[in-house]
Amino acid sequence: MKIGILGGGQLGRMLIQSALKYDDEFYTLDPASDAPCHKISYFTQGNFNDYDTVLNFGKDKDVVTIEIEHVNADALAELEKQGIRVVPNASIIKTIQQKILQKEFYKTHDIPSPEFQVVWNNDEKIIMPLPFVQKMNTGGYDGKGVQVIKTEEDYQHLWAEASVIESLVDIEKELSVIVARNEKGETNIFPVTEMVADPKLNLLDFNVCPVLLTEDVQNQIDSITEKFLNAVNSPGLFAIELFLDKEGKIWVNETAPRLHNSGHQSQEGNTNSQFEQMYRVVKNLPLADTDAITYSGMLNLVGAEGYAGKVVYEGMEDVLKLPETYIHLYGKTETKPGRKMGHINVLADSREELMEKLVQVKGMVRVISE
Repeated sequence: MKIGILGGGQLGRMLIQSALKYDDEFYTLDPASDAPCHKISYFTQGNFNDYDTVLNFGKDKDVVTIEIEHVNADALAELEKQGIRVVPNASIIKTIQQKILQKEFYKTHDIPSPEFQVVWNNDEKIIMPLPFVQKMNTGGYDGKGVQVIKTEEDYQHLWAEASVIESLVDIEKELSVIVARNEKGETNIFPVTEMVADPKLNLLDFNVCPVLLTEDVQNQIDSITEKFLNAVNSPGLFAIELFLDKEGKIWVNETAPRLHNSGHQSQEGNTNSQFEQMYRVVKNLPLADTDAITYSGMLNLVGAEGYAGKVVYEGMEDVLKLPETYIHLYGKTETKPGRKMGHINVLADSREELMEKLVQVKGMVRVISE
């Protein structure tokens, strides 16, 4: 089967790496000539936001999928009309890639998400009480395009772009659940993970699975995933990012219609990884079991402050000496501050041991430059 992927980043790379044990041809499209997928796929350098480029890329494929949501969804819709399978479908990609449509989707389908207001420019009066979160309508990821407005003085920093203004949740934990559905309607859900964010970079630092949740909280999450999958009505793999507030209520933060950073620990921590699952969704095969094998966690390897240029991984040999510790690099040759360059997965027999090992590994390795 000819499988086309819009985006040639690390998510596509790990999907292809996982699927190399099967017999398919993988084609990727990315604007960067040295994208992580360029050496392990039939690679096309091009703009996945350009209508004609996406149309030409996809027209001879058996199926087209994505590893980044910021793509030309109109071109994907046209490919669907021409009989090309698109996973997930163009309609839900278009909904999720725009924060305004995404929030309205949750409201329409009674999926709990923080109260919000839509603003189209900075001339509109904001009625949400302080503090609140501003999320740009399009283009945001890895903490970009999101800011917290805490005081009236902060109003001067508001972006003059179409945005969602969202009430600030009093967060107890940030959680994530990855769900999958194939075209036959078969569904499977990974165990919930806890995301521990780097407060400075505003992106994922640690990822921990499984999470000890009360029966009530787990029931809330189960209800959300069921409503979401019914509302989406599309094959695909989706990461639903959640807030657990101090009162024990679950809120949907946002959803990614693709593979996700919060599922990386599944590579060694679960019976099958999110990448194996995504492959099966794309091929419309029976879904894989996803049980947690043991306690597992993930640490992002990001470029250190003050370093830009040809990447050097400091301390990696010491990490390789550790048991049940697994390094995944993304094939990126150039580092810069905050750039995701890889991740390290760790297994343990308890949550306490897992956190100790993750903290230990974080102190051992740095992503610097020559």
